[in-house]
Amino acid sequence: MTTDVSLKKVKLSVSNAVHSLSVIVAHQEGLFEEQGLDVEIVRTPGSAQVTTQTQDVREAIFDRPLESLYNSGGVDQFRLCEWGVVKRSVDGGQSGQREAKIVALGSAMSKFAIVVGPNSTIYEPEQLADTEVAVTIFNGSHFTTLKMLEGFLRKDEIRVTNAGTMRERFEAVGLGELAAATFNEPWISVAQKLGYRIITESHSTRSEAAGDDTDGPTLAAMFRAQGKAADLIAASPGHYAHHISQEAGGLLEPHELQTWRLLYAAPAPYTRQRFDRTYQWMQGYPDLVAPGATYESVVDNRAWE
Repeated sequence: MTTDVSLKKVKLSVSNAVHSLSVIVAHQEGLFEEQGLDVEIVRTPGSAQVTTQTQDVREAIFDRPLESLYNSGGVDQFRLCEWGVVKRSVDGGQSGQREAKIVALGSAMSKFAIVVGPNSTIYEPEQLADTEVAVTIFNGSHFTTLKMLEGFLRKDEIRVTNAGTMRERFEAVGLGELAAATFNEPWISVAQKLGYRIITESHSTRSEAAGDDTDGPTLAAMFRAQGKAADLIAASPGHYAHHISQEAGGLLEPHELQTWRLLYAAPAPYTRQRFDRTYQWMQGYPDLVAPGATYESVVDNRAWE
């Protein structure tokens, strides 16, 4: 099958499937082509993938595979958790990285859960005071953990630690080497299948980022395709469950994925109110984001202009 040379070529990053499922489905179902796009999916290591290595989730975020790929021009557009995209747009712009503006509130509202082992004596969030919860630093699991625990603990009682990939911290929690860790799907479903205990869970919305060389009409076409994909996922989540379950490396069959947790919608403009609330919250913790940014300097809703 030949590709229509009139289609606009775009390279999109995909890491953890649950965060990019609308992109994967739009690509699989030909929805990008309907919008005049020739999309290439570029897969990068995500913390949920069983094949991901410890060094791929290092704390130095600009050395991670996705960042390195984006900085070198290997992808045109990517998505992270909302807080991660704020950090990337602000800190990257202040440290000489390739510019990446926030161009949309993303399609995926992924669930994260704080989990303890089957034999743990921890039953409620208050028991996690001054107890390390394993996350991927400066990643959705990190930011969502802070958000989840703020409702139960004082800020000075919240502890997080970097303990590698989700597979590594899942095994460590099971062995009792870690008291608790935060996971997204498919690892939440794996945890429940194997008798681990969920302490609390919450949605974590993605945001979309892109450089100035990806124009507004191209972004708008991408987001329309993702919106149509979100409708397909909502109508038949089990049909697409294998994209997520396969990241657990055989520990979960597609029908065992708890698809009721999946939630997707069409991308939307990133509003000033949303930015102000998120940026101010992030500045309430040391080192989460650099000060001095403005809505105008890091947000560009050109897809809707």
